[in-house]
Amino acid sequence: MQATVFYGSVLAFVVGVGVQTVAEPVLSLLAWLGLVLAAVLVVWARRYPLPVLAFCLFGAAFYIGVLRVEVANQAWQQLPVVSAVGETTTLTGLVVSEPDLRASSQQLTIELPVGQRVLVSAERYQPIAYGDVVEVTGRLVEPETFSTDLGREFDYPGYLRAQGIGYQISFAQVAVIDSGQGHPVLRGLLQMKAHFMHALEQVLPEPQVGLGEGLLLGVKQALGDELETAFRKTGIIHIVVLSGYNVMLVVAFVTTILAFFFSLWTRTIVGVVAIVAFALLVGLSATVVRASIMAVLVILAPVLGREYSVLRALCFAGVVMLFLNPYLLVYDVGFQLSFMATLGLIVVAPHFETMLMRAPTTLKVKEFMIATVATQIAVSPLLLYQIGELSIVSVVVNMLVLPMVALAMLFTFIAGLVALVSSELALLVAIPAHWSLTYIIVVAEWFATWRYAAVLVPSFSFWWVVVSYVAMAALLYWLQHRPSQPVVRSAADTRPCWQVGRDFFVSPSSDTPLPIDWTVEAESVVQARSSHAPQSNQAASVVSQKKVSSATSSIPTDDVPIFFR
Repeated sequence: MQATVFYGSVLAFVVGVGVQTVAEPVLSLLAWLGLVLAAVLVVWARRYPLPVLAFCLFGAAFYIGVLRVEVANQAWQQLPVVSAVGETTTLTGLVVSEPDLRASSQQLTIELPVGQRVLVSAERYQPIAYGDVVEVTGRLVEPETFSTDLGREFDYPGYLRAQGIGYQISFAQVAVIDSGQGHPVLRGLLQMKAHFMHALEQVLPEPQVGLGEGLLLGVKQALGDELETAFRKTGIIHIVVLSGYNVMLVVAFVTTILAFFFSLWTRTIVGVVAIVAFALLVGLSATVVRASIMAVLVILAPVLGREYSVLRALCFAGVVMLFLNPYLLVYDVGFQLSFMATLGLIVVAPHFETMLMRAPTTLKVKEFMIATVATQIAVSPLLLYQIGELSIVSVVVNMLVLPMVALAMLFTFIAGLVALVSSELALLVAIPAHWSLTYIIVVAEWFATWRYAAVLVPSFSFWWVVVSYVAMAALLYWLQHRPSQPVVRSAADTRPCWQVGRDFFVSPSSDTPLPIDWTVEAESVVQARSSHAPQSNQAASVVSQKKVSSATSSIPTDDVPIFFR
């Protein structure tokens, strides 16, 4: 019941945020919702206390989501309107984020003294950094919706609103009039990042250095348009936009190193600080923030004496992010794809694990294949709706590339550190980094040349996305709660067998499992059943209590293999 209330409340909050963002219901509808909740509470509270309480909690969560968007809308409307829209004007403001370098330009986020933010497109090689005070001259316009190359309509005003940006200036003339402003910690981190990238660029050539910077620091623009297109067609663009996989590798590396030198409390504090610093260093994209929140929960769980639930951690991260910025749900595609991919790993991947239990695990190929298939299934409806392109070769390419990503990140990081001290010595250290990065590039470029590496899908209604996810949820529910099937055995088959999982019976005289419904039982339960004795207190370790076939009613304990004991 607790799990139902928690996940139901999270879903109701998300639905409230989405409905208010898209439909903007009037306040009278909210008043009617409050009256309905109050009436239900009064009439049915005594007869059905738990359902009524759950219903009221769901309604309250939905109401909170709606109100949060309403507060955000009012705050957005209260921002001062710049009067020079459509005219050439000169504005003075502070660069409040790291410049976003493109092939021929750089994107600057400028905050004006009145609090309004403007997106400025400037010349690429002009030295501008976070914390600079700049004077911008150009034509100020409001962002407009546009069609992508794949025929999708992109809500650019909504996307910029999620970043707090209301206006833009293209082809601007920018003059730096002051520097050293902004938050000193963030400024110091970004300066360290710039020094590291400069040192790395001295020992690695293009495009290897661009890929290395993308893997470590999420600098996607360093790839170049052609290589970025190849990565997108082969379904591995996520490795250079700092997906949760990259963040997980960094967190695992940090926690492993800290475990050798610090106590639990000390490495918890240092680990949390390191995660926050890394998130600030690479930019607070939705994917990075989501992965960082979940990583912090992983580190805090042992200290707080709590069991870590990855699904609850994902829900918690989503609620926190939407409460801070409710526009992410509808307008940020990265937020949507990141959460659906992670949800696929949590709820879809275990079913493939069951089906491929006996598959070889060499070099973690099975693990990468399952992860790729699960995430592809989870994001496909949304990806086809938002982007319109689906990679056919992504499963194979991810299986070939992902095992090398961790090594490439490690070698690139070492090469960059050594390059900060000595460029000559780093040339030798950079050799394995060059080889690993080259391997990833060659695989991506070769598969991208395939004629049907990716398929394009015409635009369709969003309701098909809803129908697809409802069908997925129904199928997963059926797989999770499907009825048990009896073991089909011949009359001559007298082999003893016992239940070891949801889908398998195992016989000591055969290595082949017999398909049946999973039940994991403690050894004490098996011993108690075989001797017809009462179950001991140790039997409380039963994972899933289900009826076992009559073939298992008397099992010789000596025949139980040590693996299952």
